Amino acid sequence: MIQLLFVLIFSEMALILVLLFKTPLRKLVIMGLDRVKRGRGPIVVKTVAGTMSVVLMSSVYSMMKIQKRWIDDGVVNPTDQVLMAKHLLEATLMGSSIFLAFMIDRLHHYIRELRIRRKSMEAVKKQNRAFEDTKTNGSDEIKSMEEELATLRAKLNQVESELETKAKDVNAAEASAVALRKQSEGFLLEYDRLLEENQNLRNQLQSLDRRLSHSGSKKNS
Repeated sequence: MIQLLFVLIFSEMALILVLLFKTPLRKLVIMGLDRVKRGRGPIVVKTVAGTMSVVLMSSVYSMMKIQKRWIDDGVVNPTDQVLMAKHLLEATLMGSSIFLAFMIDRLHHYIRELRIRRKSMEAVKKQNRAFEDTKTNGSDEIKSMEEELATLRAKLNQVESELETKAKDVNAAEASAVALRKQSEGFLLEYDRLLEENQNLRNQLQSLDRRLSHSGSKKNS
C-alpha cells in the first residue's frame, strides 16, 4: 500500500512538472487528460478519489483511537507506535496524492483555458487584420473612384464648353440665316415691283403703239 502510494505521488509530481513546461510531451499529457475526462473517466476518477478519502478517514480514525488509548492508559506501546507511524505515513501519502491530483486537474483546466483564450485572441487579431486590409483596400478603391470622378468632371466641363461654343455658332448661323431670309424677301418684293413696273411700261408702250398706228391709218385715209 505504502509503495503504491509512493509510486502514485511520484507519478503525479512528474505529471505536474510536465504540465508546467511547454514541451511536446505536455501536448500528449493534455490529450490523455482530455480523454480521461470524457465518457466514464470522471466516474472512475471520482470513485478512486472517494475510496482514497475513505481510507484516509479510516487512517485518521485509527490514529485518533491509538492516541486516545495512550491518553487513557498513560503507557506508550511499541506496537501502537509502529501502527501510529504507519497510519500517519499512509494518511500523509494519501492526502498528498489527493492534493496533487487536485493540482493536476486545476493545471489542466488552466492550460485549456489559456489555450482557448490564445485561440480567441488569435482569431480577434486575424479579424482585425482582415478589417484593416479591407479598410485599406476600401480606401484605395475610394481614391481611385475619386480620381475617376475628377476625370469625368473635367471631361464634362470640356463637353459643356464645346456645347456652348457650338450653341453660339448655331445662334450666329440662325441669325445670319434670318438676315439672309429677310434680305431675300426684300429682293423678292423689289423683283415683284420691278416686274409690275415693267408690265406697266409694256402696257403703256403697247397703248402708245396702238395710238400711233391708229393715227397713222387716219392720215393715210
